[in-house]
Amino acid sequence: MFDTKIAIVIRDDLATWQKLNVTAFLTSGVLGADASLMGERYEDADGVTYRPLLIQPVIVLATNAEGLKKIHARALNRNVDIAIYTEDMFKTGHDAANREVVKAVGTENLNLVGLALRDDRKTVDKITKGAKMHP
Repeated sequence: MFDTKIAIVIRDDLATWQKLNVTAFLTSGVLGADASLMGERYEDADGVTYRPLLIQPVIVLATNAEGLKKIHARALNRNVDIAIYTEDMFKTGHDAANREVVKAVGTENLNLVGLALRDDRKTVDKITKGAKMHP
């Protein structure tokens, strides 16, 4: 059991490819904030090695646009460091362009499609209240 919880919250009306894309990007945001979350390389019985994975589970939750906005506000009110993904980022092709489209919009007007956080288990549960496990 971990003292912390990693949660990714995805807007429930996205296409499947968008949900997967957003989940992948947001996972990198959690990992990028804390390199100690990486485990060691995997090795099979034949000695072939594979890249390491996160050391703790990730829960993926879903909610509607209004629910995502509430979760975003709760995280900000608690000063929890979060990763975000906005709808405008689907139209870009690289990191610098992603940062530009986020920078162009005020906090209250971000068209969020997902966010990720890692914090104390109880804090994450309070912040993500109302979101359901992704089907």
